[in-house]
Amino acid sequence: MRQLLPFLLLLAGPALAQTTSPIIDRTDMPSLTAGVDSLRLSVASPVLPATAPPLTRRGANQTWNYAGLVPTSQRVETYLPLATVTATSVLYAFTFGPLFGGVNQATVAGQKPLPLAASGVLPITDTYEFYKLSTAAAAQQDFRSVGFGGTLAGTAVPVTYASQAQQDIIYRFPLSFASAADSSNSYFTTPAAAAAVGYLSQKRKRVNKPDAWGTLTTPFGTFQTVRVVTRLQDHDSISVGGISQGFDVPVTREYKWLAKTQHVPLLTITTTLIAGQETITGVEYRDIYRRIVRLATRDAATDAALSAYPNPSAVGSPLTLSLPAGSGPLTVSATDLVGRQLFRRSFNNSAGELTLGAEAFGIFRGVALLTVTTARGTATRRVVRE
Repeated sequence: MRQLLPFLLLLAGPALAQTTSPIIDRTDMPSLTAGVDSLRLSVASPVLPATAPPLTRRGANQTWNYAGLVPTSQRVETYLPLATVTATSVLYAFTFGPLFGGVNQATVAGQKPLPLAASGVLPITDTYEFYKLSTAAAAQQDFRSVGFGGTLAGTAVPVTYASQAQQDIIYRFPLSFASAADSSNSYFTTPAAAAAVGYLSQKRKRVNKPDAWGTLTTPFGTFQTVRVVTRLQDHDSISVGGISQGFDVPVTREYKWLAKTQHVPLLTITTTLIAGQETITGVEYRDIYRRIVRLATRDAATDAALSAYPNPSAVGSPLTLSLPAGSGPLTVSATDLVGRQLFRRSFNNSAGELTLGAEAFGIFRGVALLTVTTARGTATRRVVRE
């Protein structure tokens, strides 16, 4: 029997491998090596296919089939070695570099938009988020945000958190289905260099809870994954042109399926708590290059009936849309004039009116393009927020 044991274990190996959760560690994060991580992501409609499994499916050894997702657009998420970014700015090197960065020292930078609606508050371009990945020898390992950066009036402006204890910890390692839930509280404010143009700050509570593991299938392929549900609760403060405002951002949840060696979640489904209802507002998955086919066409009935009022409307006030009665499930999205998405929400509309709460636009001011998409096609209107 003793001689048969190794043979039996060899036969059982594949089965055993399928009955344990993947363990995500520091090697599965972006740009661990000196190279550039360019990761293509597809954006799908927040109206999931009828065949998609419910988000409530949790526990051990699950099967999630999202093969029916159809990309509506694609983007490339890029992570750069720190030296590549700090070489462009002495301020970045001083704030996030290995010589003077201190607790803000970063290991990689991602080309990311600023958090909140900051892009609508401050005229900042070439934005980055700076991350730190713990060393392999660290007793406690994590992947965290240590600050942000962007170009304001031709000058690179770094933004750091109030202290090391108030940095945003994105993941703690090792991370698996067996890991306990963890949380972090972060806080950052606009530096003095930008305060004359506009001020913003953010207090965030992040809670990560692994709630499932199993086999995930998307158009990108089939993988063994662990699912982490991230709850984000933010309070933002802004001051522009002498007007100051503080407000709680609606609670969001990110359902993220993580796998070994992928560097970003294979699938992220984002929900927002709207009027007490958890509503899917974003779907994004790891993918290869695909030629996007625009299936939606202009819908004459929706275009004829669609109106938004009041227009112009004031920041902090709701906006009402008139639609054809019986439009059925629909999606409302808004972008600014350079194409940055302000929000995207799904509704099951049967009446002729739909109200968008003030939190949809947040603090955005200016001209926005509002697009309504139904099974019959799309219609777009320009709206002004003052």
